[in-house]
Amino acid sequence: MNRIPSVLLAAAMAATAIAPVAARADGFPDRPITFVVPFAAGTATDQIARALGNGITAETKQPVVIDNRAGASGFIASQMVAKAPPDGYTVLITTNTTHAANEHLYKKLPYDPVKDYAPVAALGKGGQIMVVNPSSPAKTVADFVAMAKKAPGKYSFGSGSSSSRMAGELLQQMAGIKLLHVPYKSNTLAVTDLLGGQIDMMITDTATGLPQVKSGKLRALGVSGAKRSTLAPEVPTIAEAGVKGYEMGYWFAAYAPAKTPPAVVRRLNELLVKAAKSDAAKAAFYEPTGTEVFTTSPEDLAKFQATESQKWGRIVKAAGIEPE
Repeated sequence: MNRIPSVLLAAAMAATAIAPVAARADGFPDRPITFVVPFAAGTATDQIARALGNGITAETKQPVVIDNRAGASGFIASQMVAKAPPDGYTVLITTNTTHAANEHLYKKLPYDPVKDYAPVAALGKGGQIMVVNPSSPAKTVADFVAMAKKAPGKYSFGSGSSSSRMAGELLQQMAGIKLLHVPYKSNTLAVTDLLGGQIDMMITDTATGLPQVKSGKLRALGVSGAKRSTLAPEVPTIAEAGVKGYEMGYWFAAYAPAKTPPAVVRRLNELLVKAAKSDAAKAAFYEPTGTEVFTTSPEDLAKFQATESQKWGRIVKAAGIEPE
């Protein structure tokens, strides 16, 4: 007899606990959301964050603030979001750098890419472009490879993200060359030094590198994908241009702090997916940068991240990179 009231009390308590979460999700967002970006303004990640932020603002009438926390291979931004209140108002807009590659490139991270976050949604997939200064004697990928083979360690490549770095490492491995790696806080900073002649080459995201190619400030040698970019069909793939089998890319995704209420995560997923598929976002970011619209549920992002982490681990190992 006494057990029945206990059961009812437990049910009532559960309903009470759930009710605030549902209410928060129904009214979410009722104030500005902050998108924390691990890279500098102007990078592809920054651009997609702004495009999607505009879409969410149009949908909810709430501002989305972009907070660029560049540096330390995404550690600063990732740590900031991991420690933020789990209420859905602080979201990490990031790439495979922080959530698939870093755990293989560093012995110890100041954040756990799985335990510290609630996956929200995948946002897109992108390709990269291999560029040199127009003054470089290398007119093709084959030219650059030949130069590097004649002088091992003489020529450098810059990178401001793990995707950029791994693209260069994979090139060395598959082409049988040795280059000097020069790390930067962001790809835009590396491009600046490439323009100034301080480094010899880089493989950067198309959103950052292609505008420099179109303006004549950099020369494109190849694109990293399996097929040519629709934005620059005259540029061959790196595989076509001399390194058979070469292919590399990157992806974007959104993460909230761990313990963010599932209903809020769902609402964020709904808002981000809708924004990504909107004509406005396609016109502002996806089409101009050649980025593929790629969205998932929170659960599918978790699965995708696990698979990608394994893949990036294999690349790091094959490249012979010792974790720092």
